[in-house]
Amino acid sequence: MKPGTKEPSASAVLGRPEAGGSRFDFDALGTRWQIETDEPLSRDLCSGILDRIDRFDTTYSRFRPDSLVSRIAAAPDGGRFEFPEDSLALFSLYDRLHAATDGAVDPLVGRELELLGYDSVYSLTPAPDEVRASERARGRASWAGDVRRDGRSVVTNRPLVIDVGAVGKGYLVDLLSAILREAGHTDFVVDGSGDLRHVGERAIRVGLEHPFDPRRVIGVAHLRAQALCASGTSRRAWGDGLHHVLDARTGVPVREVVATWVMADEAALADGLATALFFTEARRLAEFFEFAHVRVRSDGRAEFSPDFTGELFT
Repeated sequence: MKPGTKEPSASAVLGRPEAGGSRFDFDALGTRWQIETDEPLSRDLCSGILDRIDRFDTTYSRFRPDSLVSRIAAAPDGGRFEFPEDSLALFSLYDRLHAATDGAVDPLVGRELELLGYDSVYSLTPAPDEVRASERARGRASWAGDVRRDGRSVVTNRPLVIDVGAVGKGYLVDLLSAILREAGHTDFVVDGSGDLRHVGERAIRVGLEHPFDPRRVIGVAHLRAQALCASGTSRRAWGDGLHHVLDARTGVPVREVVATWVMADEAALADGLATALFFTEARRLAEFFEFAHVRVRSDGRAEFSPDFTGELFT
């Protein structure tokens, strides 16, 4: 998302912080984040967290002209690009999601998002029909066919727009959670504007924002020592039927599903599956991953897995 823009949360922690707790608020990846801890964070720890976010953004943001993925997008003949160590787990998860969704989740969807107006300058103006037709005539880029990985190296042979939005925010939540653990914190919530990771013994209540009315919730999740991530088509929408959740196989925004929530052990996985559920049935994804979920369709019908800890309101 473009730095400086705000994305409403599809989940909201209810009743935190507890008495004696502390909260650290900051902006990251264009959204408002919060870290709620049992004990106040030191100044050095806060600085370390913000530095880690900046390093992540410098690598993966397609909205920053100085980022690594922007250099990949600007390389006319492609090239060999070195990613940091954290890319190994991130891209490995994308491999699994790409396979489980038959290519619907693909980090090379970035160019399709640009053509629809979700570009680096946040124009929200779709490219002319002739431009889009010309791009499609060249062939849609595919993670499986247009990228070769060799350890931390990514090798390309043409300009490619990598967008890690399906997983990246959740992955950053996990990275910050690891920093907090290493600093000795044992009771905290990292809230990346709706993508949450909870660590601690006592469960917290999380409201599930109504996909058609952000003033209401459709239910409450009870989250304990897990991650909960949400995705919704109304959160980044513009124009008639245009939003950020695209099927990478077609480049077309999805229409049948409007909101998802996923509980999993890690936020990166929950984030990726929250996107995957827009294209792929839960029973298919359950062949590859362990998770619980809630999904709301465009006609208002809701479904949820039996192991989702919480309740939906009728």
